[in-house]
Amino acid sequence: MRITVISGGPAGAPFVRGLADHLATSPGADEVTVVANTGDDISLGGLRLSPDVDGLLAALSDVPSTADTSVVTDELGALGVLPAWFPVADREVATHLARTAWLGRGATPSEVTARLAERHGLPAKGVRLLPMSDVPVETHVVLDDEEGQSAVHVQQWRHELGRPAATRFVVAGMDRAAAAPGVLDAVREADLVVLAPGDPVLSIGIVLGVPGVRDALRGTSAKIVGVTPDLTDLGPSLAAVGLEPTADAVSALYRDLRATWLPADASPADVLTHA
Repeated sequence: MRITVISGGPAGAPFVRGLADHLATSPGADEVTVVANTGDDISLGGLRLSPDVDGLLAALSDVPSTADTSVVTDELGALGVLPAWFPVADREVATHLARTAWLGRGATPSEVTARLAERHGLPAKGVRLLPMSDVPVETHVVLDDEEGQSAVHVQQWRHELGRPAATRFVVAGMDRAAAAPGVLDAVREADLVVLAPGDPVLSIGIVLGVPGVRDALRGTSAKIVGVTPDLTDLGPSLAAVGLEPTADAVSALYRDLRATWLPADASPADVLTHA
């Protein structure tokens, strides 16, 4: 079975790990391709960060999280190089340094992601990780303030500002974006497409905003199964597009797709039964 997962946000990574672990104990060979949101990508302290890609790398890696320290990042924070509102573990600094160096030498985000995936052992687990696009795309949040309106990066909106009411979201670079190599084929040729539990506006919705991705989903013969995200975290993003944080509101954002929706507590086994 060829499975393609569209993932974004902190909930997507553990879901994908659970799916990979479940498939590892199942008979037969399964191919899993994960398309990651890169709308959360940001440059901080001269480093290029890709939070959703890195979250998937960490979740799928067998390196224990207890190995992480914050000596380097604490010092960088004290020196004013990295903002305190964006937590970065020391092991992640190595990833960001490598990504920044490779991009500076002309590698594409797809090539960088493949190198990092190899380092973390994803191919051995039967998982291929793809960024949604090789074109830099960043999501910004427009806020009303005393002087009118201002825009901040979505990461700053979440981590420093605490997700205040947003007027709208602007995805810088999306007008120039194209799906990364392999992304559209992964959707078109899949037997099962899974929409991981992620924000339908700021995570999964950003991936589907890449030209061609939503059309590929509408045209695929694969079964499409969506896992409802945790609604308690969706209020600010859904409010900005005029929706209430309900399961019906989430599914309404995908009404053009032939998707079967499962509850937030659905397991990987539950998803596979709908294939």
